This record gives sequence, structure tokens and C-alpha cells, in this order.
Amino acid sequence: MEISGIISAIIIGIIIGVLGRLVVPGRQHIGLVLTIVVGIVAALVGSAIAAGFGVADTKGPDWIEWFIQIALAALGIAALDRSRGRR
Repeated sequence: MEISGIISAIIIGIIIGVLGRLVVPGRQHIGLVLTIVVGIVAALVGSAIAAGFGVADTKGPDWIEWFIQIALAALGIAALDRSRGRR
């Protein structure tokens, strides 16, 4: 992977993580770094799922792929928040 691909994955991960965090109601008790990591993982896994369903490459914006990525980020953030909240 080239450096431009790594930088774009981080930027997309930040965006997906923040949007996923906005979807989850209430206050989350995870930091910015974990939000970014969850966003990057959600972006990669969401892209793979969208490619599996054949909706990754469409004309115009890939709304279904974005929805999948944001939903995965929200699930990841909610799961981390619950696991950290019990401590």
C-alpha cells in the first residue's frame, strides 16, 4: 500500500468514525484514537461487504457503501463504549 493510500484510509476513517459516533445516542466514553481506529476498520470492512453485494462501484456517490460503513462504525463505537462503561 502506498503512502497516499494510508493517508486516505486515515482521513476516511476519521470521517466514518465521527459520523458513526454521531449516530450513537448519548455520550461515549472512548477517546479520539479509538474512534479513528473503529472508523478505519469500519471503512475497510464496509467496503468489502459492499463489494460482496456488488454495490461498491456505482455511478455517482456510493451511498449504500457509506451507509454500511457508518453503521459498522456506530456498532463498533457502541460496543466499545459498553465494554469500557462497565469498568
